[in-house]
Amino acid sequence: MKINYFFRHPKVGHSIHRVFRTLIEEIDKSEETCFFEMPNKGSMPLDVLKNNLFTFKKRDPAAIHHITGHIHDVLISLIGVKTVLTVHDLVFIDNVKNPLKRFYKWLFWLYIPIKIADRVVCISNETKQNILSKLKTDKLQVIYNAVDPIFHFDKREFNKKKPVILHIGTGWNKNLDRTIEALDGIPCHLRIVGRIREPQSTLLNKFKIEYSNVSNLSDDEIKNEYINCDIVNFPSIYEGFGMPVIEGQQTGRIVVTSKIEPLLEVAQGAAAFVDPKNVLSINKTYLKIINDDAFREKIISEGYINAQRFSVKSISNQYIKLYQKLK
Repeated sequence: MKINYFFRHPKVGHSIHRVFRTLIEEIDKSEETCFFEMPNKGSMPLDVLKNNLFTFKKRDPAAIHHITGHIHDVLISLIGVKTVLTVHDLVFIDNVKNPLKRFYKWLFWLYIPIKIADRVVCISNETKQNILSKLKTDKLQVIYNAVDPIFHFDKREFNKKKPVILHIGTGWNKNLDRTIEALDGIPCHLRIVGRIREPQSTLLNKFKIEYSNVSNLSDDEIKNEYINCDIVNFPSIYEGFGMPVIEGQQTGRIVVTSKIEPLLEVAQGAAAFVDPKNVLSINKTYLKIINDDAFREKIISEGYINAQRFSVKSISNQYIKLYQKLK
């Protein structure tokens, strides 16, 4: 069985590449795999045309073609061959306010691709329900993301005097602004992964937060960020899955995350949950983690157990079964 994987242009982002790289390595042990990256990173008509032409040239009647990221529109060039589409989230619709643009995205990035695909994988039940709220289909199946095996349990003595709080991501949904406000008066070091924008820098100075900042990290560097922190901070206001939750759990760190789906689904109760839009809720949770040793150790232990649900072997086997049904 041969599976061709199609990724967006690498400069758009590596998060999906990271998730599927480990899966492909595992699947490749029993199946023939190949992957392609789109030549254009934009979504303007010319970009879409060039990406579709590229994809069309890679068609193989004997293969299963798997679209893995936000390049749903290239499915148009795969009509007539076996296809799987993995939908990570619907931010491309949910975050669009212009009704005409929203309809365009719905039609060409959701409705038509799902009509073309033989099977559609959602990475969480939340994503599945979000799709079903926008169109009717019986093609959906939930398969979670897999945690990279490079993340492993690493015992660390918790620094109660000045914990290192690892914050992953600086985009609009990652809630860095409220995180900064919530840390007011708490001795800590905030380690931020991602490019800091000027308003965020202003807030850090206003609240006199001790911090450091890194970006464009390799996989090993990201792994070490988890190892060297005391708390993984992920109080997002919107997610399709939430990889830092299980990466933190797998490393043996307590995770602060939001009491929203799909983060509740992914964490399975094994995290310190907050109201992501309430600064006081986030602040009180940090204080509880720092001061309540029994609570902290209990959550860390339960988190590690939960992370085993997302092993690369388990998730890759689910994809192989799906491919076999299509074949």
